[in-house]
Amino acid sequence: MTQETRPPEPDWLAMTTGELIAYREAENRFRASAAARAVTGEPDPGARIEWRELALPGRVLPVRVHRPAGRAGTLPLVVHVHGGGFVGTAVQSDWVTSHLAARLPAVVVSVEHRLVAPDQPLADAVDDGWDTLRHLVRDAGQWGVDPARAAVFGESCGGLIGALAAIRARDAGLALRAQVLVNPATDVTAAMFDHGSVAEHAQTPTLSVPVLRLIQRLAGPGTRALSPVHADDLGGLAPALVVVPTHDPLADHGRRYAERLAAAGTPARLAEHPGAGHAFLSLPGLAPQAEAARAEILAFLRTSFAA
Repeated sequence: MTQETRPPEPDWLAMTTGELIAYREAENRFRASAAARAVTGEPDPGARIEWRELALPGRVLPVRVHRPAGRAGTLPLVVHVHGGGFVGTAVQSDWVTSHLAARLPAVVVSVEHRLVAPDQPLADAVDDGWDTLRHLVRDAGQWGVDPARAAVFGESCGGLIGALAAIRARDAGLALRAQVLVNPATDVTAAMFDHGSVAEHAQTPTLSVPVLRLIQRLAGPGTRALSPVHADDLGGLAPALVVVPTHDPLADHGRRYAERLAAAGTPARLAEHPGAGHAFLSLPGLAPQAEAARAEILAFLRTSFAA
């Protein structure tokens, strides 16, 4: 059997649509491979993991479901959204999602959302996050979850999707217990580059300005409506834990969003992790700060579900 290897980094600003798709497929094969586990971490043995499919309006969406092994009865629900924007898979987050399932305990459903491409704008991925949450709460009995104990949890671009899902949940009268946003992208307008951290950490190993420019270009129309930091009303939302690695171009995205939440009266805790880079929570084999962040998320969700 051929062992998967990581594809070489492309020219982000010059890549064609065909090159984007080819890179995405190769990178996602690597992220889902056994070879990547040394970096992305091993799943918690206390959780059972399976792929399932959701029949959503106009599409069928894969989701990766984590359940505590040997645990019966109704459990809290955590809807998780992985990072990457135009690349990424729910498998890359097994280390944290399986741990939460086993230790909370809860049913953690990680969304294999549509990835951004020239013919697939960011709004599609945002719809995938919200529609998954709404579907699971509506059919809670079939999934063995308690609709009154639900939370969203997103990383990077998934943090943006999770934040917007929390806003839609409030507007729809769906009460969430919590939202966890890890190194979230909260601004995909042209102003996303005006934050100080973008200039300070423009070229990091896990995220660079050229990648951000590609995401901004691919995002499609209506970027202000897709940027939670620019939302008109951030009051009345689920309490938030905003996890920020300090050596991240998006660090100020998370900081500003936490400030705006708090100013609107939404409880928001900002947790900074000195020296950590973007996507550190999905890279426990490289980032020693990932363990502390995972413990903090676990404690926050456990308290939120017990309230």
